[in-house]
Amino acid sequence: MSDKIIMAHGSGGKLAHELIEKTFLNALANPLLAKLDDSAVFDFKGRLAFTTDSYVVKPIFFPGGDIGRLAVCGTINDLAMSGAVPLYLSLAFIIEEGLLRDDLIRILTSIQATSKEAGVLIVTGDTKVVDRGSADKLFINTAGLGLVPNGVNISGSNAKPGDKVILSGTMGDHGIAVMSQREGLIFSTLLSSDCAPLNGLVADMIEASSRIHAMRDPTRGGLATTLNELAAQSKVGIRIEEEKIPVRDEVRGACEMLGLDPLYVANEGKLVALVGPEDAEAVLEKMRRNSYGREASIIGEVRQDHPGRVVMKTRIGASRIVDMLVGDPLPRIC
Repeated sequence: MSDKIIMAHGSGGKLAHELIEKTFLNALANPLLAKLDDSAVFDFKGRLAFTTDSYVVKPIFFPGGDIGRLAVCGTINDLAMSGAVPLYLSLAFIIEEGLLRDDLIRILTSIQATSKEAGVLIVTGDTKVVDRGSADKLFINTAGLGLVPNGVNISGSNAKPGDKVILSGTMGDHGIAVMSQREGLIFSTLLSSDCAPLNGLVADMIEASSRIHAMRDPTRGGLATTLNELAAQSKVGIRIEEEKIPVRDEVRGACEMLGLDPLYVANEGKLVALVGPEDAEAVLEKMRRNSYGREASIIGEVRQDHPGRVVMKTRIGASRIVDMLVGDPLPRIC
């Protein structure tokens, strides 16, 4: 077996079957995947949530994670943000010729560990190999299916005036961790990605309240973009307080050095929820008991005024509009 992926591994012939059976199945084995049918077949009753995503992060390994963990967490979190219980994922790999087999195995091991942590199964997938220079080591495309429990109705269009804005933790960790690895930046303490599956945290929140109206994970574009999306979808205003938004000193320092605003930096293990004021404290307490929500805080509220806009009270007491950026300050973050 070659120690590198070659074009023949994508041919559909003997080497392709060897790669699937000895590399992918060894790492990701489960009864549904082991059948190697063209599609996975399973029974469902109830409402389904379905999502798809693609991952092109550079580099493919970074402090706190890798492209495999990122792909699983990102897909699970997209399902969880609608209140769904994630069940099944598909993974499609676009592999550049020359990728080290050991790197592929390392990523598959990470995928298996992350899917086990989240309680989901990888049930189908695909592998393609492209010429050297036609990709950047490895791209991953995913799809995910989840089951939405009865009575759960969480959507970006459901926010109501008076809702409290709850953030599950610190902002900007993932984006700065990836950027520091990419650019060779060295800090006095190690910056690590927050990449994590949030379905367990969401389940705890739903157990605490039926008044969770909207949720979103602030990935590309960060918290600022996410809040603008929610404000536009629900046609409400959102007001937040800068001093209540948790940001690690290392992240803040790196952002100042790079000319970035932490509010616009990507996260991969955080969520923002808009919760009815009657239940906000109960949800917050429940979140803080979960390892992925220990630093949760209420950072603002939904308003009737300035619909479609996000306004922030700054540390000095002034107010400023928090708008979407035109471009992407940190490309290839996820």
